[in-house]
Amino acid sequence: MSTYILGIESSCDDTSAAILKDTFVLSNITANQDVHKKYGGVVPELASRAHQQNIIPVIEQALKDANISKKQLNAIAFTNGPGLLGSLLVGTSFAKAFALASKIPLIEVDHLQAHILAHFAQSEKNIKPVPSFPFLCLVISGGHTQIVQVDDYFKMTILGKTIDDAAGEAFDKSAKILGLPYPGGPLIDKYAQVGDPQKFKFAIPSVPDLDFSFSGLKTSILYFIQKETLKNPDFIETYKNDLCASIQKTIIEILIKKLEKAVKKTGIKSVAIAGGVSANTGIRNALVEKQKNNDWNIFIPEFQFCTDNAAMIAITGYFKYMNKDFSSQHSSPYSRSPFK
Repeated sequence: MSTYILGIESSCDDTSAAILKDTFVLSNITANQDVHKKYGGVVPELASRAHQQNIIPVIEQALKDANISKKQLNAIAFTNGPGLLGSLLVGTSFAKAFALASKIPLIEVDHLQAHILAHFAQSEKNIKPVPSFPFLCLVISGGHTQIVQVDDYFKMTILGKTIDDAAGEAFDKSAKILGLPYPGGPLIDKYAQVGDPQKFKFAIPSVPDLDFSFSGLKTSILYFIQKETLKNPDFIETYKNDLCASIQKTIIEILIKKLEKAVKKTGIKSVAIAGGVSANTGIRNALVEKQKNNDWNIFIPEFQFCTDNAAMIAITGYFKYMNKDFSSQHSSPYSRSPFK
């Protein structure tokens, strides 16, 4: 007998709902919030208001696209954190009320674990290989950068993490320095594809073991741009593609070097990436090259599973449902992950 899980994701500025039939994604609907663009970043109060407007239509569309009724659902899974508390409260409150009214289990999900387990979500039209345990996963997003050793669905150990800023923030803040609109990370990726990555050199930070640091890189990019624009006011426009390519190359080099170190330290050659930055063309291509040259077994998620989405919440909820790992109505959201 099949198991149907409704997943809800509302940790930041995307309202998303998905329906899974066992491990197969039947629908994965996301409502984006354009209201933040003019502010150059996510405004928490505006995000939570938009979630309240979007959550019911998004869930209704997910059920419609999956061609099932809410009575067929076996459980509801929701993001409990980490994230913006105001945003998380919208998804949490709806999930609690829905589960209580429908008399089905409630399942809380950690956003970071869900990014990793998104690799196990399948499309009936495109069944893909999934990682075997153990594997390493590089989680890269606007708020997190981690190397995680995954020994089982819920047995994960963080081997290294950023000590300051995340890789995604380094992309977005660099884009802002270059005068690119929010969100700037995808634009850096776009312009980098026609630029010269060797044109400008930026220092690689020296951080012990498997940890990361990006704050120094952001500062060095800022000072470099300020110095060059004093000499040539058209510097950014003249070298925009080369600047984007050089910045992207530096960030990817930092990530790949730490991954190489983690593979050597653990002996695990199955490597996955997850999180919003895993949609970046440069990091995806770099990992494909590693698979060709270093005998790594690489797992790269579909684009729909890179950014915040409810399918990753639903697949995590499915594995918890099979373990009968349910939550109570007293569950409350958190801004920082207890996952260590």
